[in-house]
Amino acid sequence: MSHRAFITRWLIPVAMATLLLGTSVHAQDGVSPRQILIGQTLTLQGGKNEYGVAVLEGVKTYLDQVNRQGGVLGREVVVTVLDDDNKSSQAETNAHQLVSQGKAFLLFGSIEGGPSTAVMKAALELNVPFFGPMAGSPTLRTPHQPSVFPVRAEHKAEFRALLAHARSLGVQRVAFFRSDSETGQQHLDNVTRLSQELGLNLVADLPFKSDVSDAGIDALVAQMARSQAQMVFNHGGIGVYEKLIRKARAQGLKTSFYGVNSGSTQLANRLKDLAHGMIFAQVMPSPWERKTAVTRAYQDAFSKAYPGKPFSYGSLEGYVTARALVEALKLAGPKPTRASFVAGLRNASLNIEGLRVSYSDKAHTGLSLVDLAIVTREGTFRH
Repeated sequence: MSHRAFITRWLIPVAMATLLLGTSVHAQDGVSPRQILIGQTLTLQGGKNEYGVAVLEGVKTYLDQVNRQGGVLGREVVVTVLDDDNKSSQAETNAHQLVSQGKAFLLFGSIEGGPSTAVMKAALELNVPFFGPMAGSPTLRTPHQPSVFPVRAEHKAEFRALLAHARSLGVQRVAFFRSDSETGQQHLDNVTRLSQELGLNLVADLPFKSDVSDAGIDALVAQMARSQAQMVFNHGGIGVYEKLIRKARAQGLKTSFYGVNSGSTQLANRLKDLAHGMIFAQVMPSPWERKTAVTRAYQDAFSKAYPGKPFSYGSLEGYVTARALVEALKLAGPKPTRASFVAGLRNASLNIEGLRVSYSDKAHTGLSLVDLAIVTREGTFRH
């Protein structure tokens, strides 16, 4: 975090960061002759959130590389990062602070559905673009928001891939484990439609609160058993999902458990042998293989930036999202404004080493990439 392109809340408050960076108003807040200031609220939880830390390392890897080469059209890309602690209210506060006090040109790269939705709310209120939220929440795309630009695929695409895979194995009865929230209900609506389209029976809706008790999880396991679901898949809540899987296996249930990308590595690591054979949807290619141009570029850059540090989905997603940000900034032109940034992405297709990030007037799809990975006996992911 010591590179001048990154200043985090752990080190310096935003107001001081802005003074030190010398950011001035030059046609647009956050843009000076030498710098473009980006605001990022990220779930780091004081360094305890593994995915958030990995995302930040991936972002830093690419932006450091770009800045060493002269930046974007002669301007260094400077990112001010605040920790939202995975709290929506804090994410919204951070977003307002980054723009109103920190004078960020745009908001960028949050993770987790709740905080990302909160940042989107702030961005719309402040009339600033929000680029690269790394979350699969349906609220980021529906209804269409012209100034919000996701990069990764949404959870709906992951749900479709998981259900289609289960159907290909002869599964007919499925259950959905999801948060008992407004966003969880939206996911359930999508899953219901997808199940109908694929000719599957959604036999159990398994909602949970974040503070669900052991007795509550026991009740969900009992409901799952009664439904005779052949496959269960999740939306978030990996800590609760882990407990559900452990209790189901302890009772001898043979149900197959699938999952979305969020927290997949952490869940597999916690479950150890119980994770063997689980299928996860991933919104990035395998970060450990060199089968694609983007992973080769990522591995080479990340190895130089963090020698000996393992590759991960998080750092790859941060790297890819940062690359998309740089391409978007180029389209804003030599005198970038927030309006020119949004205009530059109108009906745009960004090429990230062969990955296509697509935006149209009616839909900001981002990437369509969804890959499936199985957990091996060794606890690794094989795509």
